[in-house]
Amino acid sequence: MAVEISHRTVQTNGITMRIAEAGTGPLVILCHGFPESWYSWRHQLRGLAEAGYHAVAPDQRGYGGTDRPEPIDAYTQFHLVGDVIGLMDALGEEWAVIAGHDWGAPVAWNSALFRPDRIRGVIGLSVPFTVRAPTSAVPPGSPEAANILGGALPPTQAMKARFGDNFFYILHFQVPGVAEWELQRDVKRSLRMFLYSASGDAPPREYRTYSNTLGFLDGQVDTDVLPGWLTEKDLDYYAGEFARTGFRGALNWYRNMDRTWELMGAFAGRKVTQPALFIAGDRDGVISMNPPAVVQALREAVPDLRDAVIIPGCGHWTQQEAPGAVNEAMIRFLRSLD
Repeated sequence: MAVEISHRTVQTNGITMRIAEAGTGPLVILCHGFPESWYSWRHQLRGLAEAGYHAVAPDQRGYGGTDRPEPIDAYTQFHLVGDVIGLMDALGEEWAVIAGHDWGAPVAWNSALFRPDRIRGVIGLSVPFTVRAPTSAVPPGSPEAANILGGALPPTQAMKARFGDNFFYILHFQVPGVAEWELQRDVKRSLRMFLYSASGDAPPREYRTYSNTLGFLDGQVDTDVLPGWLTEKDLDYYAGEFARTGFRGALNWYRNMDRTWELMGAFAGRKVTQPALFIAGDRDGVISMNPPAVVQALREAVPDLRDAVIIPGCGHWTQQEAPGAVNEAMIRFLRSLD
């Protein structure tokens, strides 16, 4: 009998959150990225449920059936981690393992960092954890000034130091209304281009710089034939959600990167100490320049990293492109904790 995925809403951290869930057993929370929803975990909800776990995938703050607070500053990592802990309280659970992909990965890593009393294990997909560096005076032209992940400067300052007058999508997303207008002109086309371009199915591309007067979609590739992991039904679901909600709430996550950096000063130098698993595709632009170096840096930041699974031919949409490999790695890790 096929595992059923059910939906309901819960109250958490001052908002109403929609969750998808399946199975019974130890709690595993699945946090999605941009531009996605609970639906990106559809394969894992069933796979984890069949393996004996209570899998819960929320629409995170700003997405889908969850509230979309109007203030931009209501989307810091502290709000997002607070949503996770409130979700656990609403479910009556003291402990959970948390998994996160793309923007959901920082939520997962920071949930473990902020609340080690509630998070017993963490699974990061695509985006590794980086230790927050101490605030220091950094010369504008130094290598440290252009180190986006190093934490020596607020993230957008580091991005500006690295990219100068060239386009970089996170900087493009900072001004309210600009990216919303571009992405919402044709929601389905925007999502098709982005999902395809960042996947392992898109033709290999070297990173190229172009004028910051252009838009986000100018750097993406369109396709007439969807990759095997993304059906028209899947694309229609995503497009229907963003056509209804718009992109503002999702984009506000990017607009809080500097604010979160400022607030996390007290966590400078802190590492994630819980057992952890990292999963990524070798064609994911986040790590593809040098996967071994990424894994080595992660082992230093997460001392109890149990495994790092790099999936050949997989792009950025890890759990959707390679659901079998991801489910296998996740279940193996979860059973090691049990």
